[in-house]
Amino acid sequence: MIRTLQPGQRCEVRIASVTGHSETLYATDHILLEAPNWTMDGSALILNGDGKLWRLDTSTAKLAQIPLSGIPDLNNDHVLAPDGTGIFLSANDGHIYRGLLKGGPATRITEDDGSFHFLHGASPDGTELAYVGIKAGDFKQPGKLMTTASDGGAAARVDVGSGHCDGPEYSPDGQWIYLNTESFSTTPGHAQLARIRPDGSDFTQLLKSDTVDWFPHLSPDGHYASYIRFPGGTVGHPADVPVDVVLVSTKDWTTPLQAWPLFGGQGTLNVNSWSPDSARFAYVAYPLTDSAKD
Repeated sequence: MIRTLQPGQRCEVRIASVTGHSETLYATDHILLEAPNWTMDGSALILNGDGKLWRLDTSTAKLAQIPLSGIPDLNNDHVLAPDGTGIFLSANDGHIYRGLLKGGPATRITEDDGSFHFLHGASPDGTELAYVGIKAGDFKQPGKLMTTASDGGAAARVDVGSGHCDGPEYSPDGQWIYLNTESFSTTPGHAQLARIRPDGSDFTQLLKSDTVDWFPHLSPDGHYASYIRFPGGTVGHPADVPVDVVLVSTKDWTTPLQAWPLFGGQGTLNVNSWSPDSARFAYVAYPLTDSAKD
């Protein structure tokens, strides 16, 4: 379950601004990094790679491993705790853990309830987590939107219909959960962006499109959102396909302010990667050299 780069492939951690500029902060052909979070002090990006957690300094572009213990190999679902010092992590054993950004022992949060738990959101007060629950061993079943207390305990389902959903993330004011869902379409894999109240009311589609749209992430000030756009007909959120990273105003999801085409998908924008000042966000591209494309 640990992803690696293909021969002739490169990992590029990029930073985009709300003004439309994008630049590469860090590039490597040695490790496949995924899913950047931007720390609340603005000093670093937190990414996973090779089953481990990494810190990428935004001023020096220096990459360093965060020494976690007591946790299996990580996947690309990790969310910063609102206290600025902790992080919630999904691991390849299907459970959610909590650790510290400085490293040290991690603590398991989720129970053995027969499901895999894929974390995506922490409430602004840090007391609740939103995740996708999938029956263990049966990934043909649609993911369910679930919430649980951040210190553990029983989970609760939030009903978003029968279609697969993913990427549930709380709005900065905690009044909504934003997600992608197939509940608005009968076409297999046709994910669309939506939001719902944490109590399960006001389930609303944000954008109706012919593309397959995943992982809506709101800026801390709530004015902007980023998401990843797959070609129509895509099932799931695969790696190594042509995609667009899209920037919109939350007042108008139908009109992109900017779109950045790239080769990527899985790992590019799985988690919220906005800077604390809402001026920039990070994403990852995985370009191939010309010889690797042949």
